[in-house]
Amino acid sequence: MRKRTYIPLLIVVIVLAALGSMLYLRSKAPPEAARLLPESDAIIYIHLKAIRSATHFDQTPVQRSPDFQQFIDATGIVPERDLDSVAFALHRMPDPNGPNGTVAYSEVFVGRFDGVKLAHYLASIATSEEAYTGRTIYTIPIEGRQLRIAQLGYDTIAASNMPTAEQIHSMLDRSRTSALSTPGSSLLAARFHDVPLLSEAWGIGHIGLPFSADGFISVLGLQLPLSEDTDFVASLGYTGAAHVLSGGAISLRIEEIAPDPTAAQRTVDTLTTLLNLLRGIIRSEQQPRTPASEAMRSMLGSITLTHHDDRAILNASASPDQLKALTSANNPAASPTDVPDTPPHRLRLQPPFRPQSKTPQQK
Repeated sequence: MRKRTYIPLLIVVIVLAALGSMLYLRSKAPPEAARLLPESDAIIYIHLKAIRSATHFDQTPVQRSPDFQQFIDATGIVPERDLDSVAFALHRMPDPNGPNGTVAYSEVFVGRFDGVKLAHYLASIATSEEAYTGRTIYTIPIEGRQLRIAQLGYDTIAASNMPTAEQIHSMLDRSRTSALSTPGSSLLAARFHDVPLLSEAWGIGHIGLPFSADGFISVLGLQLPLSEDTDFVASLGYTGAAHVLSGGAISLRIEEIAPDPTAAQRTVDTLTTLLNLLRGIIRSEQQPRTPASEAMRSMLGSITLTHHDDRAILNASASPDQLKALTSANNPAASPTDVPDTPPHRLRLQPPFRPQSKTPQQK
């Protein structure tokens, strides 16, 4: 009788242990959207579902362009409502002055889609189609490039504007063999362990590439003392109102991976000088204080710069209200109910294409 009792208990323990191991591995594994990306110079990931739950940004009315409204009417996809996560791979172009610009992108979108409607829409604007591993790749010309788009599954879309089809083929191949044991690209395998746990958005690699100019990184017109080849691990996390007195806080962490400890210390010293200069300018302003200026003052005050071995680390925090005030001030043409929706291929969350009429030969 005891043996008969022990055997079911042993089976239950083994099953629970296996489930626990799977859940643990899943919590440590990169998100699938990021694992589907091809080899690249940088990766950016955003968990939109969690951000939507925290901020309810999908409930804000949006003014849409006619082209974008046509896309919504044809597919039924509303990005702020239907996208759950997005992942971008950034590819450096060998000729920054060439037709493909400085950076090209490969992207994975995960959410809720009507595959039949989306396929019909893509076929209506594509100039060519390719069958690969049982999937259809649609090619759409946009901004002087060839954008290739494919549905990887009922809830996943991949796109790439690289000059060749290698990247979109790689994403289709990865989607067929996707599993917890698949580490993804070499960059993801090497750097994802540096991303803080519970980060809702993060980036690894040369994430300064979209902001590079003349070999350096420029943000809002300010050239930082960092080359465009600098490796970063950046992350955004959200702490709910239940855990802080201010009603919620958004934390930013950026790590520079320097060649050596001396270079990391030099970065901290230089950025500290720039930060003190900015703080002095803000304090000396004689104009009446606005919500935006107060938000900027508070955010600058929250920044800390530290040095640890070969890492230069920046930490900052802000409340959702402070970010809203700052965003409104930096976009005078947009009010909370007037959000621009220009074509989003460069790290925007709307579909990176617009309807184009076909010639009779293409039809």
